[in-house]
Amino acid sequence: MSGSEKSFRVRRYFTFATGLVECLCFAGAVFGWASLVFVLKTEGYFSSLCVNTTESNGTHFLDCSRQDEQFSLVFTITSFMNNFLTLPNGFLFDRFGTTVARLFGISLYTTGTLMIAFVTPATSNLLFAAMSLLAVGGILFLITNMQVGNLFGARRSTIITLYNGAFDSSSALFFVIKLLHETGISLRASFLFLSACSAIHLFRTFFLLPRKFIPHPLPDGYTYGITCGKSKKPGPEQTTANGETQRKYDNVSDVPVKQEKTFRECFLSRFFLWHLLWLSVMQLRHYLFIGTLNPMLQRLTAGEPSLVSQYINAFAITQLCGVLCAPWNGLIMDRHKGKPRAAGESEQEADLRSSVLSLSLTALQCVLFSVCASTPYLPLQYLTFALQVLNRSFLYGGNAAFISIAFPSCHFGKLYGLVMALSAVFSLLQYPCFALVKGVLDGDPLYVNIALTLLSMLAFIHPLSVYLHCRSVQRAKNSQSNTATTRT
Repeated sequence: MSGSEKSFRVRRYFTFATGLVECLCFAGAVFGWASLVFVLKTEGYFSSLCVNTTESNGTHFLDCSRQDEQFSLVFTITSFMNNFLTLPNGFLFDRFGTTVARLFGISLYTTGTLMIAFVTPATSNLLFAAMSLLAVGGILFLITNMQVGNLFGARRSTIITLYNGAFDSSSALFFVIKLLHETGISLRASFLFLSACSAIHLFRTFFLLPRKFIPHPLPDGYTYGITCGKSKKPGPEQTTANGETQRKYDNVSDVPVKQEKTFRECFLSRFFLWHLLWLSVMQLRHYLFIGTLNPMLQRLTAGEPSLVSQYINAFAITQLCGVLCAPWNGLIMDRHKGKPRAAGESEQEADLRSSVLSLSLTALQCVLFSVCASTPYLPLQYLTFALQVLNRSFLYGGNAAFISIAFPSCHFGKLYGLVMALSAVFSLLQYPCFALVKGVLDGDPLYVNIALTLLSMLAFIHPLSVYLHCRSVQRAKNSQSNTATTRT
C-alpha cells in the first residue's frame, strides 16, 4: 500500500469518526424535547398560561393544560420545519455542494443555540424560532454527513443507517442539559457552550469534507479535503444522454456517464409515492408520542413530579441506544454484499431485494410500538421507550438508505428533502390530534391511539410493492433467459 493510499485510508476513517460524533452530539437534539420541556417548566416558560381552577367539589388546583398545548405547538412547528425545510436544503446541497450547505447549517444552528441561551420566561415565544433554527441546522449536518457512506463501498447502507441512528441518539443531548440543570448549571451556560462547539463543525467543513460531493461508486484516484489539490486530474463536468448535468466532484477520474432517470420521473414513480406513505404514517406516530409524552406521563403518574422525572430520564437514556440499533438495519440491507447474485441480477436489483426485509421489519416495529403506547399501563412504557427508539432508528436510517438505493445519486439531496418535506405536511396532524385529546376526549388518548395504530398498518404496502416489483423483474429475466436458450 502506497503512502497516498494509507493517508486516504486514515483520513477516511477520521472523517467517519468525527461525522459520527457530530451527528451523535448535535444534529438531532430537538427530538429530546421531552427532557427540555421538563426544564423549561421548572424555569417558568409559558407559565402565564396556567390558571387557578375550581372543581365542582370545591377543590382548587392549577390548570396548566394551555401551557402543555403551547409546548406541544412548539414541537409541532419545530418538527415540521425540521422536515419541510429539508427540501430546499436538499436542493442547496445538490446545487452548491457540501461546503456551502454546511456553512448555512452551522449559521442556523449557532443562531438557534444563542437564541435559546438568551430567551427568558418573559420572551418564551422566541422558542418557536430558536428550536426551528436548531432543527434545520441539525438536519443539514446529517444530510452532508450521509455521503461519507460512499467512502466505504459495500458497507454504504450500514454507514448511512449508523449516521441516522446517531442523529436519533443525539436527542439525549437535552437529557444531559436536564441533568446539568439539576446540578445547578444554567440553561444559558449549556447553550453558550453548544454555540462555541461550532468551531468543531467549521473544522470538519474545511479539512475533513469535500468542497462539492463524495461520488458513488468511488472512482480510482479520488481524494478530498485539504489534499484534494494534489490529484492528477480534476473531474470535468459530465452531461448525460438525457441532458442532465452530473455533479462536479473534487477529484474524479473517468467518471462513467450513464442514462439516469430525471428528477420528475423519480418523483412520480410508484416507489417514491409508496415510500412517502411508509415514512409519513410512522413519523406521525412518533411525533405525536414525543410531543405528548410529558402530559401522558402526568396523567399516568397522577402528576407526581419525581415519577414523571424518572420516566423522562428513562426515555432519554433509551434514546442513546439509537446509534446501536441503526446499524442492524444497515447490515440487513447490506447482507447480500460479497455474495453471488442471481443470474442477470444487477447490484441495484439485489439492493432493492434486500430492502424488502428492512422495510417490513420497520413497519412491524411501528405497529408493536403503537400498541404499547396505546396501553394506559405505566410500567409498560419502559417497553414502549425501547420499541420507539428501535423503530425510529430503523425508520430514518431505512428512509435514507432506500432513497440512495432506488434512485440515482445525483438526485439524492432533492428526493431526500422532498420526501421529508411532504411527510412534514402530514405530520402537522399531530397538533389537531393533541387538541382533540385535550378537548373532546377529555385527556384520554385511547381512541386517537387506536386510530394511529390502524393507520400505521398502511406502511406494509411499501415493502409489498417493492417485493412484487423485484419478483416481476426476476420473472422477466428468467423468461428472456429461457427464450434465448430455446433459440440456441
